[in-house]
Amino acid sequence: MSTKLLLVEDNASTRASLLETLAATPFVVSCANDGLDGLNQAKATPFDVVLIDHKMPLMDGLSLIRTLRTLPAYAQTPLILLSTQDSSQLDEMGQRSGADLSLAKPVDGQRLLELLADLWQTMQTPKQSAQI
Repeated sequence: MSTKLLLVEDNASTRASLLETLAATPFVVSCANDGLDGLNQAKATPFDVVLIDHKMPLMDGLSLIRTLRTLPAYAQTPLILLSTQDSSQLDEMGQRSGADLSLAKPVDGQRLLELLADLWQTMQTPKQSAQI
């Protein structure tokens, strides 16, 4: 079973840089060019992780996160907000919108790889059934 990641980023050079970093992960990566494209792809295909840029045309990242959280398939999905916004404001904005984590841009590739490696491990570990 492949684990799918959706990257929602409107800036071509940032998207290319992130794709280069994501190539080192076991995730199968799809891209969306704006928030509305991201929403349409997320509705069509369930993704296991979504990386979302903050400021995009058609639908910004915070609106996309809030909308995804209303969909049953994304109630527990890790949603990660990426932004150039001041990091002190970024965490609060992300949490209010439903993001699990907020990362400042430019994204530290090593930190992103470590976070995704942790997520990957969590996703691959079978859930322990409660003992009675």
